[in-house]
Amino acid sequence: MVILIRADASTRIGTGHIMRCLALAQGLQSAGHHPIVVAAQITPNLVSRLQTLDIQLINIPHELGSLDDAQATIALAHHYQAIWINVDGYHFGADYQRWIKAAGLNLLFFDDYQHASHYDADLVLNQNVYACPELYESRESYTQLLLGTRYALLRPEFLQWQGWQRPSNTPACKILITMGGADPDNVTLKILRAIQLIEIEGLEIIAVIGGSNPHWESLQSVVQASQDSIHLKQNVTNMPELMAWADVAIAAGGTTSWELAFMGLPTLMVILAENQRAIAEKLGELGAVINLGWHGDVTIEAIAIALTDLLSNSAKRSDMMQRNQTLVDGRGVERVVQCLQLFPNK
Repeated sequence: MVILIRADASTRIGTGHIMRCLALAQGLQSAGHHPIVVAAQITPNLVSRLQTLDIQLINIPHELGSLDDAQATIALAHHYQAIWINVDGYHFGADYQRWIKAAGLNLLFFDDYQHASHYDADLVLNQNVYACPELYESRESYTQLLLGTRYALLRPEFLQWQGWQRPSNTPACKILITMGGADPDNVTLKILRAIQLIEIEGLEIIAVIGGSNPHWESLQSVVQASQDSIHLKQNVTNMPELMAWADVAIAAGGTTSWELAFMGLPTLMVILAENQRAIAEKLGELGAVINLGWHGDVTIEAIAIALTDLLSNSAKRSDMMQRNQTLVDGRGVERVVQCLQLFPNK
């Protein structure tokens, strides 16, 4: 079965859409299917990653979400005899879904916050903890909903850690910073400055810098001037190992949230974009993370205080570990692939 995956990545868009589609693509490959990624915008590091994983990439030169975009995608689907088109991105709305369906194709539509006015897709996937049917009352009678963290899409490298139990290290001193693939406002720098205010000896910090992050040089200068052990890592492919290494994380409230939850890593969460707000707020309500709020509102001093408290409080970290690991069981990709395979094809 051939499946087209229509998604994009850039400094403005971020890399989360492509990354979760990548998890699905690898699951489809493992099940013997042929995923093809179609992109109008994509970062060079993700091009390399797709090549490494032997996932075909086709570039289209059209405005994101436009009729030309849809027509090009439909033409590719017919050319490759694709059974499904999977669409992920906030620039794809109700019109885009309608165009795909009018072409007689099956459509899986990724959604996070009811960003389309109507849903014509065969399947709507919202992997977030707050997902509920009430978000999708404006949908076709045939539209099926895949909702909640049981459908969280994790890449295969995470599944190797299924059943792993995180040790309760005391004292805690290993900090992982991950602000997504782009971090256009350089929140990573703000966090590094906050860590410099913490009076705990022996801190070790790894900051993961995405391939679309434009602030490498400014971050390097802070690292060189710091007395703490700070390592910057770019375009990493071993996120599960880094999450297992860390005692706590400071992370953006995007798709990485479900990876952190699966790994049971106690996390301070920062909201970098409006589409992350509901994730951070709900996880905060559940006690799975400490929600620091909007990145522009939280001060360096407040970050330092919250991080000091979490590093010093083993009971709080243990409770967060348990709450997180009940949210994501790692079988989301398997469930979605099964839905695609069992769906009545035209």
